[in-house]
Amino acid sequence: MRIGMKEFTLISEVREELDKALKNGKTIGFVPTMGALHKGHLELIGRSVRENDITVCSIFVNPIQFNNPEDLEKYPRNLKQDGKMLLSHGCDILFAPSVAEIYPPEEKEDLKIDFGTLEQILEGKFRPGHFRGVAIVVKKLLDIVKPDRAYFGKKDYQQLMIISELVSRLQIPVKIVACETVREPDGLAMSSRNMRLTIGERKVAAKIFEALKQVKERSATQSIGVIKKWAIKHLQENPAFRVEYLEIVDKRTLLPLTKWNNRQNALACTAVWLGNVRLIDNLELF
Repeated sequence: MRIGMKEFTLISEVREELDKALKNGKTIGFVPTMGALHKGHLELIGRSVRENDITVCSIFVNPIQFNNPEDLEKYPRNLKQDGKMLLSHGCDILFAPSVAEIYPPEEKEDLKIDFGTLEQILEGKFRPGHFRGVAIVVKKLLDIVKPDRAYFGKKDYQQLMIISELVSRLQIPVKIVACETVREPDGLAMSSRNMRLTIGERKVAAKIFEALKQVKERSATQSIGVIKKWAIKHLQENPAFRVEYLEIVDKRTLLPLTKWNNRQNALACTAVWLGNVRLIDNLELF
């Protein structure tokens, strides 16, 4: 039976608590987040609660994964509200460390893994250094929590692949659980950044997913080149949108497809600016 939720800010304290759980043979599920929680995060929490004896959620806005200082500054933070949401959804432990706790001044951050093209294309192309920052903090958090399972959403598909590669290369003993994207009733992928949209922007934001659904429908009869041109043009007909990229890729490698040779592995992915907010989404096509 789960009773209450414990909150920790220090690595030593959360580690002491989790060591007790491990000695008692408890399984640990882990959901790393940057806070500003929404229903998508809570779906991850719910799944962890169902599949593990203890669920840990971390809230840490990781500075080294932001290549835009303004984006870091504007990232929404509401730890008190997040804590209430976690408590009501059965989370057992909230770990909310400071930047100095995760990145002590005397430590140099480095990760000797070459992710190759995986960190250079799509999001990697437009956000240089982003995935290295993600990989560094995820490794640190996995080393602290030592979970049996860690839960990540498919909305950040490239991030999911980077983390899976990280775990595989370093042989970290954790199962990475990929969870389906959670959407608003109009189809917009849930994201902490959605709360930065104006009322007018929010009304048109669902057109991103509508375009992806059209890509899927057209893939039965049209070539990849024709579909991409149509989708970009369709989105940019709305002056509120600025398409950074829209690609159809092999979901195993994220390399662009030019022909429908691997239909069952095709993934449409996009990054779109809506006003001052950058939104990403993807959809498996077959």
